[in-house]
Order: sequence, then structure tokens, then C-alpha cells
Amino acid sequence: MPLSLSPNSLHPSTLAFAQIFSQNSNLTQPWLPHVLLRKRPMPRISCVSTRPKRKPGTKTEDPDVREVVRMLMRSFSDKQPLLKTLNKYVRIVRTEHCFLLFEELGKSDGWLQCLEVFRWMQKQRWYVADNGVYSKLISVMGKKGQTRMAMWLFSEMRNSGCRPDTSVYNALISAHLNSKDKAKALDKALRYFDKMKGMERCQPNIVTYNILLRAFAQSRNVEKVNSLFKDLDESIASADIYTYNGVMDAYGKNGNIREMESVLSRMKSNQCKPDIITFNLLIDSYGKKQQFDKMEQVFKSLVRSKEKPTLPTFNSMIINYGKARLKEKAEDVFKKMIDMKYTPSFITYESLIMMYGFCDSVSKAREVFDRLADSGKELKVSTLNAMLDVYCMNGLPVEADKLFVNGNSIGVRPNVSTYKLLYKAYTKANMKELLEKLLKCMDKDGIVPNKRFFLEALGAFFSSAGSPGFQAKLEYKQSFCFQHQITVARGITYLYRECEATCKRLIRTEAKSCRNLLERVATFYSGKFWFLLCSSFFSVLNNVTGDDTRLWPGCLSV
Repeated sequence: MPLSLSPNSLHPSTLAFAQIFSQNSNLTQPWLPHVLLRKRPMPRISCVSTRPKRKPGTKTEDPDVREVVRMLMRSFSDKQPLLKTLNKYVRIVRTEHCFLLFEELGKSDGWLQCLEVFRWMQKQRWYVADNGVYSKLISVMGKKGQTRMAMWLFSEMRNSGCRPDTSVYNALISAHLNSKDKAKALDKALRYFDKMKGMERCQPNIVTYNILLRAFAQSRNVEKVNSLFKDLDESIASADIYTYNGVMDAYGKNGNIREMESVLSRMKSNQCKPDIITFNLLIDSYGKKQQFDKMEQVFKSLVRSKEKPTLPTFNSMIINYGKARLKEKAEDVFKKMIDMKYTPSFITYESLIMMYGFCDSVSKAREVFDRLADSGKELKVSTLNAMLDVYCMNGLPVEADKLFVNGNSIGVRPNVSTYKLLYKAYTKANMKELLEKLLKCMDKDGIVPNKRFFLEALGAFFSSAGSPGFQAKLEYKQSFCFQHQITVARGITYLYRECEATCKRLIRTEAKSCRNLLERVATFYSGKFWFLLCSSFFSVLNNVTGDDTRLWPGCLSV
């Protein structure tokens, strides 16, 4: 029975659309003979498949292969290097094992290890150059932001005698779109797209269109999205549910409700029925824009349809009602979920905790947290972080510190996110003692703060004085030096090298703000180190502006 979803009634969720891209790593590519990389004329190579073609919809993953990969992953350690482990099991490891290894290593920061596995593969007698392997590696490098490495693999593939196909170009386009310079990445992706159209074996498929449509929807380029849809209609490929879900999700996350509803109308006109992901993303998108009438209408349509609500459906409604401070409605959603025989997950409880935090009901949030802690189930660090966040957003840093100290007693070990949110809260509240205590705990737990940690944690603290980039870098250098006991001389040199250009620009345009910033930093932190550091930095200011450092008394009086 068709669903009564009108363009004026629907919206997206924060569900990831990994399904759109999962088709990129297709293993049904031709297996090609390996050509040794010598400087000699390249023979013409014909591509012949050495594997039977898969039947659509059937599982090809062998449980024995997965078990071997698990064993290999468990064997990796500092004492047992990756290559040594592979050599130990050289008699049983084959291409299918390495392919799954790429997947597992790609889920972490093991992209360098992926390259080690790849080089090890090339040395084995059974290795045959294959587009599927290169496509997977390019995809992994792209997800880790290693665009240059993805390009190198593409070049390596061609040198090995393989001819690129659609899946390889799809992986390459995705790799570019993961780079930081989105405008340049989109331009590069379009060039690859046009190039694919001119090659018979590389014609764009629906996966190609899905990748590009979602990317341009994320960049709010409505004109290009419409152009790609028109191009898709004229091609041999047909839009599927992943196409529409991906574009609607991107529009919804950006708050482009009208454009999202336009895509929904297109989906209905093409007789493509919504699935649970469609409903969830619509519910979430309307909820984020606080268009609760439409959100509730979508939920009613979902209940009447053949699809069934999932936990993310309820979680999204609870958190979005909470952000609007509609506590009663959020509680009604939770009650309805229980009445429908759903078992709350830890994410549901975290949504409840955050909802009560948004509604200033800290005691209610703590009740949920304590009930979960006393349930005997393993408490997630994300749940602890949610409760700490509630304390911090309600101006209760002391209570947050007490819970943080008791974390070990309830079986939860803090992670980097825990320290970051507490660091930010203590800094905003000017709680110097708690901040110093937190830094000592970080050192004790072996948490090494990186640049991003301080850039994110201190974005708001110095918002009223000077450039955010300069302010964050200054505080980052201070914390880095304080935490890891870098010498004063090295700290000053590093600070000057990193901030010289910003310093010059600030002093010429915002001298007063910069002076206020440094005075605030100096009065917040005391000690000989900061006296020397600020004195040295004022010498830099003097070199730039010609001002006498005696005009900057705030820091020097510490």
C-alpha cells in the first residue's frame, strides 16, 4: 500500500549512508596478470577473470576467512610486527584475507599498515594484480584523508598492467571528496566524471551518481544536483533508494528543508517507496528545525506503513524535543517506545540524559544515569560523557569533577572526549585548580593532547579577544609545553615559529585586542615559565610594531 508522504510533511536523520558507498569495493573485477615493475616495453595485457562471478544477493564472505583475519588482527602488536605475523601464516594467507585486512585496518588509523600488507602481497607467488584490491586500497586512503596516497595507488595500478574500471574511478572520486578543500575536490570529481563518460569500460554507474549527488547536496549546490539528476535520467543507470536517501540526508543535515522535500517529491514521482532510513532521516531533519508538526506526521505515516520504527527513530525524537525544551513530549516518546515493546539501548539512555540536561532537569538526568549504572550492564564512556556534559552545560563544574573522579569506581575509564569537554568547561568557568588537576589526570592516564584537542576545547574561551586562530594556537602551545615539560626555550621558539604570521597581522589590525588577550592569559596562569614566555612574545610584538614592551604591563607584572 503506498505511503501518504507529501512533500510538505517529511524530513532526514543522522543515520550514516554507508550503503551508498559500500558498492565501490566490488570484488567481481577481472583478475589481471602481474607485471614486474622493470623499465622495459609494457606488453599488451588482456583482462581475464580468474574467479567465478558472484550471484547478486548472495553472501561471498567465507566464515573461515573472517576467522583467519581475526586471528591476524589479534596477533599484531609492538612485539609482533605486522610483516612478521604475515610471514608466520604465509601458507594460509591469500588475497581474500588481505582484502578483509584492508577493511579492518581501515576502520582504525592503520592506513600505513594497509600499504605494508599490499607490498607483502606483491611479493607472494600467488599474487595477481587486481582492480578490486586497488579500488579497496584507494577507498581506505581516501577515508583517512590520504588523497596523494590514493593517487599514487591509482598510478601504481596502471603501471602494474591493470586498466581502470568504474569501481576504481568511484573510489578515486570518493577519495578526493574526503579532502579538506571541498571546492577543489568537487571540481576534480567532475573532471573524473566527464573522463569516465568518454571511456567504454568506465561508464558512470548509479554508485558514481550517488557519490556526486550527495557531495553537491552537502555543498548546497542545488543547481548542480538538479543537473546531475537530469543527467542520470538520460543515462542507462536508474536512481535507487540510496540515491534519494543520500541527497535528502545531505540537504536535511544542512537545514535545506525545501530542497529536501523537492527530492522527496521526485522520489515519489519515480515510484520509489520510502524505507526506514527515509523515515528516520525525515524525522531527524524536521526535528532539528523544530518543525514538530511535520515530524509527528512522518512518524504517523511510518507507523501505518509496512516499515517499523527503529531505536534511532525514537532517539532522534527524544533529543530534538529536548533541544526545544519540550520535556513532556520527549517523555511521551520514551513511554510510547516502551509500550511498543522496544528495549532502550545505551544511546537511548544517553538521549534521555541529554534531553533532561537541555530542560534544566539535572536531577532527572542523574537518576537515569544512576539507574543505568546500577543495572549491572557495562557502562559506556559516552554515557559518562553525556552526564558530565549535562553538569557542564548547567554550570555545575564541581559536580562534574566529582563524577569524573568517581568514574573508575563505576567501571568507566575516561577518553579524550571526556577530557576535552571538561577542559572546555573548567576554562570557561575560570576554575584554575580543577584545570590543573585535570591536566595531571591526563598525564597519569597517558592522554596526549593534540592540536585539534585544544583548538576545539578553547574555541569560545578567547572569542572576545583577537583572532580565534591566534588565540587557540597560543593556548595550545601553553598547554602542550605545560603538560609535557618542554623546555622554555623550545616552547618560545615553537610559539614564535607557529604564530609569527598571525602575530604580524593581528598587531597591525587588532593591537588592543591582542594586548588584552595576552594579559588575560598571563593573569590566568602564573609562574616563571609564563613570565619568560610572555616577555619573549612581547619582544616579538615590539619587533613588529615598534612599541615598547613597557606599554604591555599586564603579563610582565605576573
